[in-house]
Order: sequence, then C-alpha cells, then structure tokens
Amino acid sequence: MGTRQSSDKVPSPFPGMDPFLEGEMWTEFQHTLTHHVSQQLIPLIRPKYVALLAKRHCAETAVSADVEPPNQTQRSLMDHTPILTVEVRDVAERRLVTLIEILSPVNKRGQGFRDYSERRLELMQTATHILEIDLLTQGQRIQLIGQLPTASYYVFLSRVQRRPRTQVWAIPMQNPLPRVPVPLLPPDADVVLDLQAALDSCFDLVGYEYLLDYQAEPPIGLTEEERVWAVQQVQQAGFRQR
Repeated sequence: MGTRQSSDKVPSPFPGMDPFLEGEMWTEFQHTLTHHVSQQLIPLIRPKYVALLAKRHCAETAVSADVEPPNQTQRSLMDHTPILTVEVRDVAERRLVTLIEILSPVNKRGQGFRDYSERRLELMQTATHILEIDLLTQGQRIQLIGQLPTASYYVFLSRVQRRPRTQVWAIPMQNPLPRVPVPLLPPDADVVLDLQAALDSCFDLVGYEYLLDYQAEPPIGLTEEERVWAVQQVQQAGFRQR
C-alpha cells in the first residue's frame, strides 16, 4: 500500500492511466469512471440529449475443483460480472445515439470476448455511434482491418457515417489520456470528452492511490520497458521503497 499519510492530497503517481488499477480494484474503478464520464457529458449535451448509465451482466465461466476424497471432480461456475456503460440518447425519441463502453477484462478474453465481439457487430448494423475505451494492457484487442499502432491503451470510435472505418487513439502509458469526440445526431457538432479529467476525478473521489498495492509487481501485460518505468513512477511518488 502507499506509504504517505492519508491527510496529504496526492494525485495518481502516473501522468495518465494507472496500470495498478488493472487488478482487484478494476470493477469498482470501471463503474466510477463510467459515472464520471456521464457526469462530464450531461451539461454538454442537454437539453436535447441525456447520458444515462446502463448496466448489463457478462457471464464468464470459472472452473472449481472439488477435492474431497475419494473422488475429485470439476464443475463449471458462471461468474456474472456487472458492467456499466454510458448511453447517449436523444430526449425526443429516446434513441440510442452513442454507446460509450470502458472495456473490462471479461470483454477481452475467452467466451466473453466472443460475446462482446458479436454484440459489437450487431450494434455496427444500427445507427448508433460506438466509443470504446480500452485501458487494459491484457487481453485481446478489438479486431480491426489493418495493424494497430503499438501502445498501452486505445480509444476506438466507430461513427455511423464512416463505417467500416474506425478512428483509433493509441495511448502510450507515459502520456495523459486524450480528449476525444463524442458524436451526436446531425447537424449537431461533436462534444469533447476529457478522459484525463474523468480519471483525475476518480482519484479525487475515491483515493485509489491509498488503496492500490504499489509494492506488488505491475500487471503482466506490461512490456519490460513499461514495467521499469511504472516502478520508477511509484518510487518517485513515495509509494514504493527503492
């Protein structure tokens, strides 16, 4: 855990995404960040639009072993992970204009990845813009035509009128999170979502810097260069002994 006193006002030790969130705190963080994204958008889009929180549950299979003698069996357990999204809807007709999804580990592995890909493909056949925010170093990336630029994190924007093309923001771990457009219905202009401001608001509200175990090794999805840099960041911020 962090070594500073709780009375200190300390932001995240990272200029952008904190890779140590990629662990047991993820579900709580995903919900908090989704909430702050919604809060940031509401004053920018009303009164014509609303930014609503929507919850769904993703099923993930886990294997549990029964080891009581004399027999050892395995049974499949379904772990239903709650996931929040932001739905930008027009007030007049309640149409889903833009879906904003902060990807979770369940979206990026195994059957969860396949289910998410199918759901995404179905949405691509509709008149809904899709903004996907991938702040996880582990798991499968969204499948696109062509090679993704190398980066730690990504934002993907699929605009209705530009499909099958997808806009991509490739985000190095060492950089702040970007400001990205959120499309609305024509002729309304995009509004801007400041992802770094939303992330900072999460740290201000919850204080993740006091909850995360910065003595532990960074996530396995980091490259060696990223791992060394991440350890240096938390050491310099006083959250990890040298």
